[in-house]
Amino acid sequence: MTKKEKVEFVISTLKELYPTVPIPLDHKDPYTLLIAVLLSAQSTDVRVNQITPILFAKANNPFAMVRLSEEEIREIIKPVGLSPMKAKGIYGLSKILIDKYKGEVPADIDALEELPAVGHKTASVVMAQAFNVPSFPVDTHIHRLMYRWNLSNGKNVVQTERDAKRLFPEELWNELHLQIIWYGREYSPARGWDLERDIITRTIGRKKVLDEYHKRKTRG
Repeated sequence: MTKKEKVEFVISTLKELYPTVPIPLDHKDPYTLLIAVLLSAQSTDVRVNQITPILFAKANNPFAMVRLSEEEIREIIKPVGLSPMKAKGIYGLSKILIDKYKGEVPADIDALEELPAVGHKTASVVMAQAFNVPSFPVDTHIHRLMYRWNLSNGKNVVQTERDAKRLFPEELWNELHLQIIWYGREYSPARGWDLERDIITRTIGRKKVLDEYHKRKTRG
């Protein structure tokens, strides 16, 4: 298979498996999405979706959020981990949104990345899912799968994002990054991986990855 054929195979397989793609984090607008994505760092979407209703019942906009103290925010979000840093970020970015953007989340990736505790991946998710601007946020699943599929060298997420944007058509980015995440969770996880179920890696996978998998299987 040529690289072009591999890319087409990935697109068509994912489209078949995930004709409609649910957004993993529950939210109702750009602000609640921004907070949910920030909370998801080194946590699970399931855990975040359990905590955000409690937080958003008290504050679902920047004006209400700054009426809470950092300590109150930290107490609510403690189960998602890294709560001191995240609480500080949530309070700080809410204040900036009020002071600089009249309480609105800016639809600009550079402006988003300037907010406290908002990195490139978080900003990209908000651009894609809240504003429908073509973005390709790379999480651990995408990073792992792009390497397994021999579509990126796996050196770092910056390179993986660059490769993904180069290989896949821009009009598919927003849908595709979510499809790859769901596929990674369901068919090609980091642990407990069963190659028999993972049709994409089985078909186009990097030789080194496939060889290592079969070696491990042989060793039992």
